[in-house]
Amino acid sequence: MTNLNKMTKKIILFLCSMCFLGACKKEPQANNALDYALASKDPRIKRIMDSLPPYEVQIKYSKILRDKDSIFFKDYDFQVNSTNYFYPASTVKLPIAVLALEKLNVLDSLDKDTRFYVEGDSVETTFASDITKIFVVSDNEANNRLFEFLGQDAINNTLREKGIDSVRISHRLSTENPYELTTKPLIVYLNDSTTTMLKNTINTPAVPLELNKIRKGTGYYEDDIVIDEPFDFGLKNHYPINAQHRVMKRLIFPDGFHKNERFKLTTAQRNFLLETMRMLPKEAGYPTPEYYDSYVKFFMFGDSNEDLPAHIQIFNKVGYAYGTLTDCAYIKDTTNKVEFLLTATILVNDNHIFNDNTYEYDTIGIPFLSALGQEIYTYELRSTRQE
Repeated sequence: MTNLNKMTKKIILFLCSMCFLGACKKEPQANNALDYALASKDPRIKRIMDSLPPYEVQIKYSKILRDKDSIFFKDYDFQVNSTNYFYPASTVKLPIAVLALEKLNVLDSLDKDTRFYVEGDSVETTFASDITKIFVVSDNEANNRLFEFLGQDAINNTLREKGIDSVRISHRLSTENPYELTTKPLIVYLNDSTTTMLKNTINTPAVPLELNKIRKGTGYYEDDIVIDEPFDFGLKNHYPINAQHRVMKRLIFPDGFHKNERFKLTTAQRNFLLETMRMLPKEAGYPTPEYYDSYVKFFMFGDSNEDLPAHIQIFNKVGYAYGTLTDCAYIKDTTNKVEFLLTATILVNDNHIFNDNTYEYDTIGIPFLSALGQEIYTYELRSTRQE
């Protein structure tokens, strides 16, 4: 046990104490890990459950069942509703990264290591580099370059064809003219001295979303002035919990889906993608302590800056903006054979004002997601040991 960090020790000590107390006190019964987690007395969870409405929580958890070579999912939801809007923020970068790799397969002479730049931009990069930045530090500019490569119509249509519906990607992230319909052409290097231009696309204008909770809060800032009316998300990206969960399932367990529902990735592409989804900032060369292990991994370890234990792998994509925190993850304990899928979102905006950069990310949102992951892991670990 000397090789385990403090967080792992805490989890093990917690389990040991529960086993000891079981002889004296009957534990609360739960039919599944999600019910168990939401009934927790942990204050990081309890304060949310005691006052649910303002937090707009949605959670989807999948227990993974294996029978020889077959995979089955047992899904559990809490308040999941694709017609209740939440802002997905950087979680949209996952399907964009996947579809960029898929598109490379149909373009001659191009692969993930092809160098390119966007017309009018001085940054030269590769597809592999941008995808790595997307998952390791959630880089917006890397995402936007892949957005130019794909175009919003292609993103939306391809996801729909794979049975991932209710998604609407309409804009780039944190940049000028995010809703520009005409993508910028990419200049790609065919070799060290030869380049070619990839044709740009003209996309369909976004239609305002007609969803519940599409207008939020009591006011918002615009040009340093407070506008006393709800903030309208009608033209924003829409990537609901069910869609996020479906994308993750198809990536982690492609054999569980029909061929036309899978992403068309080569084995090498998929392995690269999974490795970058799991990768920690320090493994990609980002400095610590600024980029700590859980920098973009909220479940289980989000509210700790300590090193993640080597035997727990988290393949995920987070997003946070406008007071909304979301994480979609496949979590795997390679030592104890624990694995599960978890997607959750929470809104933390106590003053109900948007664009003021006053959100309770660190005090309420991330602690909730961290505790949620810990409790579900604890339940799964105990269930595995009882089998």
